[in-house]
Amino acid sequence: MTTPIELYYWPTPNGYKVSIYLEEAGVPYNVNYVNIGKGDQFKPDFLKISPNNRMPAIVDPDGPGGEPISVFESGAILQYLGRKFKKFYPENERERVAVEEWLFWQVGGLGPMAGQAHHFRNYAPEKIEYGINRYTNEVNRLYGVMDRRLADAEYLGGAYSIADMASIGWVRSHEAQGQSLDDFPNLKRWYEAVMARPAVQKGIAVGQEERAKMNLSTDKDAQSVLFGQKAR
Repeated sequence: MTTPIELYYWPTPNGYKVSIYLEEAGVPYNVNYVNIGKGDQFKPDFLKISPNNRMPAIVDPDGPGGEPISVFESGAILQYLGRKFKKFYPENERERVAVEEWLFWQVGGLGPMAGQAHHFRNYAPEKIEYGINRYTNEVNRLYGVMDRRLADAEYLGGAYSIADMASIGWVRSHEAQGQSLDDFPNLKRWYEAVMARPAVQKGIAVGQEERAKMNLSTDKDAQSVLFGQKAR
């Protein structure tokens, strides 16, 4: 029987990556909420697991050699889980490279740029046209990159994989980034297919009740906390 993974989590696009994987792979896990609205990410015990004071992070009690291991950074977590459970991360080198290209593309491009678009469009103390235009246009370019890829492949890495799990949470917030999926028909097809997966829906639902307990007056207030965090 698999020992449950300890997931350190808050419901954001980065948190969804790991909760979706665990749901898709059928891996048992316990959720440890890191309430970023209350500053839980700065607590000393959490910093021992995630020195960059960002969630998600995991602790696998049954790590390499049977000893516990902690992993931080969402891309590294997905790779670790994919290797361990041999699901959604191909062992064939050519197929694995394709998945890794799109995983790192998300971690280095889509996440940070979408996060900046959220910030400048919705939450910056003052409206800075340069920032709004720069990041909205860059997200638009990145959506175009996805759209062209998805014209030739059903999913980002070819078959459904951790690359898709990494990207779906960010594309889910496309409207707040100033984007319309109607402009990207292949991306829209992919988005609807991924969002229809029961495990994706379950992964995104994790922690929504905890988020609601923050008692923020509006959904925009809640999102200002979520997207005020550094995108990775």
